[in-house]
Amino acid sequence: MTPRQRFWHVAAAGTAFQAGSAAIDSSTIMAALILQLTGSPLAVGAVPAILRLGWLTPQIFVGYFAERSGASMPFYAGGAFGRTAAIALLAAVLWHGSAADWRPVSLGAAALALWTLYAFVSGIVGVPYNDIVARSVPSNRRSRLLALRFFGGGLVALAVAALADHIVRTADFPVSYAAVLWIAAALMLVSSVVFVSMGEPERAGIPKGAESFAAYFREGRMAFRNDTRFRWFVFAQWCGGATLIAAPFYVVAAAEMGLGLENIALLLGAQTSGALASNLLWGWWGDTRGKLSLMRLISFLRLAPPLILLAVLFLEMAHMQMLIALVAVFLLLGALANGLTIAVLGLLMEISPEHRRPSYSGYFNALTAPAFVLPLLGGVIYAAIGAEAVFFLSAVSAVGQGYALAQIR
Repeated sequence: MTPRQRFWHVAAAGTAFQAGSAAIDSSTIMAALILQLTGSPLAVGAVPAILRLGWLTPQIFVGYFAERSGASMPFYAGGAFGRTAAIALLAAVLWHGSAADWRPVSLGAAALALWTLYAFVSGIVGVPYNDIVARSVPSNRRSRLLALRFFGGGLVALAVAALADHIVRTADFPVSYAAVLWIAAALMLVSSVVFVSMGEPERAGIPKGAESFAAYFREGRMAFRNDTRFRWFVFAQWCGGATLIAAPFYVVAAAEMGLGLENIALLLGAQTSGALASNLLWGWWGDTRGKLSLMRLISFLRLAPPLILLAVLFLEMAHMQMLIALVAVFLLLGALANGLTIAVLGLLMEISPEHRRPSYSGYFNALTAPAFVLPLLGGVIYAAIGAEAVFFLSAVSAVGQGYALAQIR
């Protein structure tokens, strides 16, 4: 398969996955589902925490085994088809639980359990995806590739958001959410088939993995100690994880301010539109001005959503003004989420030695995993102190990320 064909296979697979993941977005669809089932801010805070922790935790092990085996595609296939099955199973449980008159709390517990399964199985994909894409696409085209993935996925996600809006407004809860999750599972299945079908590109040389997992772990510790750029990048990602402490509570705050949860698809549409509109900027910036420059820009812009939300909380606004402000917040959240992913993946590929890329991906994601448990802490803070504290801490963390990125040369 030619490099051009690989480029379009990766873009098409990413487009389908991006659209599918929009239908199970942790800060909109899943946050609203868990809130309605459990009524617990702590449970809502657990949704993104589980997703990020599950995504990051397996990668230290996958990095070791993928580098030793010399093949990344089998790991990708297992994770990709596994996460598709987990979402399909979650949809089936919601559907069956509604028909069987399960108590909302029991259904909420089952949903969180299956969400945890999805998150951890999905985490198997991270290391092989970075390795395969880096070997398939040259550095000066990677930001545009990821931007194209988000642009195409955003277009399809707009249609998904419109369909989700119709389903949520017209069908009974939780059957409506089950239908949305079936859509997500179907799109993820398409993504998995398209990516796996291109096969694995050849390596420049035979990789030499660590002799044992203990040796692999020691090498990771040495990389963190001796590689200054890598170390500051890890610090920046810790702060980035702390910024996400507020992610699931934008929806909760909106509901408490009087914006009905039937408008959740409107906010999802705004988030998707922001992601869609920003892709050309992120792709151009990353490939022409550099991935580090893009990361610094994103860290600065991440101050805006929590500050806007704080302004909405402290100022008395009419319902329409509040709705406009929240739509603006979700437009920014969508744009920044895409830019952050493009920047983080691109910068990680850049600073990782080619022959150690699976290991570096595993080290990076394992080292940064604890920071993404913080949205769970956000649920405790939200319940004990209030929304203002959560959004203030998010803004402070964005400043910390900017400082850490400024240390990288």
